[in-house]
Amino acid sequence: MKIKIVNNSNFGEPAYSTPLSAGMDLRANLTEPLILKPLQRALVPTGLHIELPAGYEAQVRPRSGLAVKHGISIVNSPGTIDADYRGEIKVVLINLSSEDFQINPGERIAQMVVARHERVEWVPVTELEASGRGEGGFGSTGQN
Repeated sequence: MKIKIVNNSNFGEPAYSTPLSAGMDLRANLTEPLILKPLQRALVPTGLHIELPAGYEAQVRPRSGLAVKHGISIVNSPGTIDADYRGEIKVVLINLSSEDFQINPGERIAQMVVARHERVEWVPVTELEASGRGEGGFGSTGQN
């Protein structure tokens, strides 16, 4: 699939790290390091603008290495970029650790997955078909 991109960053286009990666790395388009204090949020620019085809979205997700090693995540995870959005992609990072974290220019801060989605049409009914789970909620299927 080919997607139009305008790259106003100082870095390359989003790229897959391995041949079977689902997500492409997004980099911080910063001119100087940014310090993220414990529990602080920051809107980090990427310098990227994309034009997705109808029926697709781009999902912005945390990088697992930053999450496990430094407690860095994305507040609205996954963030959704709609096909009609043309603004700059920015990532809402949060520091969930107890230590300051430095984001350097060009650092890989998130990953982006392009995915197909469906639009639904609601069918109002008075009741739903029975299922094996029924109304069982959180934890209702057991721990194993």
